[in-house]
Amino acid sequence: MTDPSWMAHREDLADLNAAVSDIRRQIQSFIVGQTRMVDLLVAAILADGHVLIEGVPGVAKTLAARLMARTFDVSFSRIQFTPDLMPSDVLGTSVYNLQKAAFEFKKGPVFAHLLLIDEINRAPAKTQAALFEVMEERQVTVDGATHVMERPFLVIGTQNPIEQEGTYRLPEAQLDRFLFKITVPYPSLEEETEIIRSFHARESRNDLSRLTPVLTAERVRVIQDQVRRLHIEERLIGYIAALIHHSRSHPGLYLGGSPRASLNVMTAAKAIAAMEGRDFVTPEDIQAVLYPVLRHRLLLTPEKEMEGVTTDTIIREVIESVDVPR
Repeated sequence: MTDPSWMAHREDLADLNAAVSDIRRQIQSFIVGQTRMVDLLVAAILADGHVLIEGVPGVAKTLAARLMARTFDVSFSRIQFTPDLMPSDVLGTSVYNLQKAAFEFKKGPVFAHLLLIDEINRAPAKTQAALFEVMEERQVTVDGATHVMERPFLVIGTQNPIEQEGTYRLPEAQLDRFLFKITVPYPSLEEETEIIRSFHARESRNDLSRLTPVLTAERVRVIQDQVRRLHIEERLIGYIAALIHHSRSHPGLYLGGSPRASLNVMTAAKAIAAMEGRDFVTPEDIQAVLYPVLRHRLLLTPEKEMEGVTTDTIIREVIESVDVPR
């Protein structure tokens, strides 16, 4: 049943949709194809969530993050994770000031609106653990002092699924803090032909100066709050809960979705609805985000791993096993 109070307070999404269209257009002038990756990156910003991008080298993972940063008028920082990286290299450290005769906190590269972490799985456990607090609570605690991050704050991590030497498996607790895991495939033959053609015609491959910022940090905060207010019916809340609950009892899974996954599905579905120009969520929005929200949170049983089953296959089975509310 539709809540009558919602009908009286509809959200005007015209400005949001115009901004999203501009962002898509500018990014697509550099990246051929990969529209799903671009749309999910935009949705993550609207939903105030972090993103893990997985793909082989050369499929524009890092470029997409750089382009996204250029279309937003926000601070941007990039960290190349390596096995010798220390937590202080990411968060910052206290430095003694001789003039003031006191220690002062020198902020690390994590203090940015948009943080790109390249090869996130190359840093050891202690450095990965340094990200736990800042990704979930948007704050950093060093030497007993808490430093709050300025909104918006988004972490985009990239990793290569093929190369295993010198890498570390990300802890489940850290994976659960990512809103999406985006898997980036190879381009189609037509797309790769266009990539070669556009690269040949471009005067400078690294010139991103023709990109213009679309949204300021303040405007992003306003839009994030607007997306959070979008309407979702009670029956769809129950649908999300049923999907996540079923993932926990699926015989092919050792670990199902967490309550944080349920919240992420709802928030992400609202972002997708807003990008489609709607101020209400549909079952199709929920199904569309279930794959990127769940694929990094599910653990297959050893038997399913040996059979070559993927988490996406299990997610499809979960969707098919739960009745869609109409």
